[in-house]
Amino acid sequence: MEGRNWRVIQWATGNVGSRALRTVIEHPRMDLVGLWVSSPEKVGKDAGDLCGLPPTGVKATNSLDELAALHADCVLYMRQGTDWDEICTLLASGKNVVTTRGDFHNPARMDPALRARVEEACRSGQTSIYSTGSSPGFVTEALAIPLLSLQRTHGLLTIDEYADVSSRNSPEMLFQVMGFAAPMAPFDQRRAEHLKGDFGSSLSQIADAVGLKVDEIEAVGELSPTLKDLTIAAGTVPAGTVGAMRTTITCKSGGRPVMRFRANWYVTTEIEHEWDLRESGWRITTEGDTPVKVDITFPVAEEDYAAYTPGLTAHRPVNAIPAVCAAPPGIRTTSDLPQILPIYG
Repeated sequence: MEGRNWRVIQWATGNVGSRALRTVIEHPRMDLVGLWVSSPEKVGKDAGDLCGLPPTGVKATNSLDELAALHADCVLYMRQGTDWDEICTLLASGKNVVTTRGDFHNPARMDPALRARVEEACRSGQTSIYSTGSSPGFVTEALAIPLLSLQRTHGLLTIDEYADVSSRNSPEMLFQVMGFAAPMAPFDQRRAEHLKGDFGSSLSQIADAVGLKVDEIEAVGELSPTLKDLTIAAGTVPAGTVGAMRTTITCKSGGRPVMRFRANWYVTTEIEHEWDLRESGWRITTEGDTPVKVDITFPVAEEDYAAYTPGLTAHRPVNAIPAVCAAPPGIRTTSDLPQILPIYG
């Protein structure tokens, strides 16, 4: 790879996309050659201006045709929602795609018609597409694989994700979208089903790869009330209202749970249920003949947290570009790609 620079198009400039854009511009072995934006107000602006860097000479556009015509090795696809026409056009035009969209974690679980369409675009363009990020992605796949490699008899892999959102000053997000401080009521199953799609596909990819064929994916959501009145950055959370929520995605093989992901989101640890909430991060536990437990936390000051977290999701896709560009055409997965390594120089 000596002397090789990858030509990259950044697709979208949201929270994660802006971090990826900045990372590509600053990367010693990548050249930004194009930028897609959804907002008309951003069209024509320099990429550097949109992520707090000096001008790059690359102007933002919302034209698929314009970017499909560019010579580029890879597109970092990070828009809200998957546009299948866009994806297939980009792949067929000879551009590999690395995306934070969760639609491609396990090709076997994709809609057959959509899978066939994407695979045909990959064949036409001799390109590959890969879904990754921090969660799902790193913690459900890249980290799970080496932990499973320590054992010969598998019981259950459990990944607990903890997110303390009490310091987030986003009243609309916390209270209206997520439902904190709302009166206790049955969990909205649509929320669980949303997570089931991405996390179920990611976990089942690894289960399938180690020979534990997943025949059922279960999604269950739970709420727990705060025990006392709270004042958090976003406002007030009265006692008895929603103070924590937990969504559990379980992959079963032959009726037995083999892979499990639990999303624990909360504004306080003083809740009615005993969920063993801890600081933001992950806890990964394997059960088998050589069980292990791994705790991961984020050693970042509270005031720096908002600037820190986008990198958790954005950096792994950027680092994956060389491996995906070198891979055979098709829908690639963590279990069939080589280990993803960052390139620092």
